[in-house]
Amino acid sequence: MGNQPKQCQNCESDLKEEFDFCPNCGQKVSEELTVGVLFYNTISNYFSFDARFFKSFIPLMLKPGYLARKFLEGKRLLYLHPAQMYLFITVVFFFIFSFTVRTQTETLNKQLKETLKENKNLVLKDSIEQKKTDSIKIADDKIKDSIARAEVKKALLDNKWITGMDDKAIDSLVARDDFSKNRSMNFDFNEKEMDSLINVGATDEELYVAMGLDDGDGWFKRKLYAQVLKFYKARDGGNILKAFYDTVPIAMFILLPIFAFILKILYFNKGRYAHHLVFSFYYFSFLFTVFSIIFGVNIFWDVPDAIDWLIALSTFIYLFIALKHFYSQGWFLSLFKSSVATFTFMLFIVPTAAIIIGLLSFMIY
Repeated sequence: MGNQPKQCQNCESDLKEEFDFCPNCGQKVSEELTVGVLFYNTISNYFSFDARFFKSFIPLMLKPGYLARKFLEGKRLLYLHPAQMYLFITVVFFFIFSFTVRTQTETLNKQLKETLKENKNLVLKDSIEQKKTDSIKIADDKIKDSIARAEVKKALLDNKWITGMDDKAIDSLVARDDFSKNRSMNFDFNEKEMDSLINVGATDEELYVAMGLDDGDGWFKRKLYAQVLKFYKARDGGNILKAFYDTVPIAMFILLPIFAFILKILYFNKGRYAHHLVFSFYYFSFLFTVFSIIFGVNIFWDVPDAIDWLIALSTFIYLFIALKHFYSQGWFLSLFKSSVATFTFMLFIVPTAAIIIGLLSFMIY
């Protein structure tokens, strides 16, 4: 009667009486939840993760390509899972990087607000002179316009084939020419005029017109003008920078698979795409570890930029050696492929992603 079945409380599998642990899920069969048990499970799980992390961290930093190779060989519990390591290290990196982001955001906003204050003072100081200048300019424009119209009319009448054209027709041609000059639309608007309109409480629609927006422009163009005006009023470029940095973690989940795809193309006969993805997870974990060290040290000590760049460039050497060990190809071929992968990724993929992220950050900030 000692072999009477009982049930696991976790997975509800049938168990024999003598079982202390469930062979299906591994949970202890009979364990009362006490404070001691609760903290024991928490600490054991935590240090289990830590043990595998530190066992994986040294090979990650000192043995390029080693962890990815061992993972494919089947040693998947001895070392930390590549995706788990990547997630853990990126969380640490963006926590450290947030201090740099906050400093840069505050500095940029402060500089822009000081510029705005200086511009407003200049507007108030030059308002009287501006009115005088505008009056002179209007009069001068009228004189020039009269002379121009007279010259155009004379030139047209001198041509026999156009003798029938009257003054209204000539005026229409001149007006059409002026309109075509004013139709070139860009964001290089008159800042003093914009500041004056803002100071007198002009509506956003009036400001859009002053910037060059037309009634027939579509949603995207109106949104773009709205964001430009929002930025011009607040001078909060630091918030745009923060929005950009906040989007980077999401972008990395797209860039990493693209890097793995580049490796798949370069090593098309060296395993499935998942194999290249494992290598990419470990390599990007190394990258974020290096950048965490750079930004972490610079928080407390201003390291010379030359040293920072040398450390950052050393990641290429790491990639070169890691590819050599992981794919087991010659040194020259590994150097060539690491150069192609880095060149393609840094010259095309990253700048394209940066432009897209920058535009999105500006549109949503």
